[in-house]
Amino acid sequence: MFVACVILAGSLIAAPKYTLKFNHVLGPSEPYHEGFLKWAKAVEERTNGNLKIEVYHSAQLGVEEDILEQIRAGANIGQNTDSARMGMYVPQIAVMNAAYFIDFMGAKTPDEVIEVLKKIKESDVMKKWLDELEQKYGFKVVSFMWVQGYRHFVTNKPIRTPDDLKGLRIRTPGAPIWQESIRALGAQPVAVNFGEIYTAVQTRAVDGAELVYANVVAGALYEVLKYMSETGHILLINFEVVSAKWFNNLPEEYQQILVEECDRAGIETSLKIMKELEESFKQQAVEKGIEVITDVDKEAFMKAAEKAYEKLGLVEARNALMEAIKVK
Repeated sequence: MFVACVILAGSLIAAPKYTLKFNHVLGPSEPYHEGFLKWAKAVEERTNGNLKIEVYHSAQLGVEEDILEQIRAGANIGQNTDSARMGMYVPQIAVMNAAYFIDFMGAKTPDEVIEVLKKIKESDVMKKWLDELEQKYGFKVVSFMWVQGYRHFVTNKPIRTPDDLKGLRIRTPGAPIWQESIRALGAQPVAVNFGEIYTAVQTRAVDGAELVYANVVAGALYEVLKYMSETGHILLINFEVVSAKWFNNLPEEYQQILVEECDRAGIETSLKIMKELEESFKQQAVEKGIEVITDVDKEAFMKAAEKAYEKLGLVEARNALMEAIKVK
């Protein structure tokens, strides 16, 4: 919304005002929600209240697919999504949510993960993909410095090798990269909305899921599932997306502030999750009855993951990013 700033008879009538309604599927107790609130506060302060971000948790504005279509239409709405869903428009971008992507990029510690993401952001390869996403499909990626942590299999049997997943129906998002990654690792992928996982397990529509520890705790999945097998197969990298049309109508200064503060809040939240909260949520899950399986054959899983890259034609995209950030 825009209201002109005019001065009549020596008094300030109104300042320009813009509002972004930002939607995410996570609950209010999740670290991301706090991070989004910090982003909103910083933006509002730096723009003197002229750009306001209203944060809606638990998909209060609607399911992600509907929100993305509203964003494409130019609505003043944002969504926490991921490269898998963006890859449904520009296929190469999906590679960032492929199994063991961050391992292939050479990052082992939380700080290395952030440095890799910064290098990817500055690469000509990624800039080309993001430009296509904006120009052709209307999505402006404000930031992808939001890492939600490593995803593991949460099931009712221990998972140590790809063979252990055979015959299991595992809940995962519906985007092709998620589906093919889980299939490559040995399971049968089943698309279920995030908020319906508990019921899907309870009714045996699925045999488990692949999630971060925070999801297991927040969703009380320890009530219906027993084992968390630390495959670390996906480091969930989230994208904060708004309408390119809406974004480009902001004053240039506000555009810069929106991006800078989103990156800053994302890095702070991500490092906090990876360095502190993952272990805390893991401990909470254990206290609730989850048994953690650590003797996982990661090498076997990484080898199996190659099938997903080949199936979706993403080997070239992965290698291009590896070359761009100079992975040895």
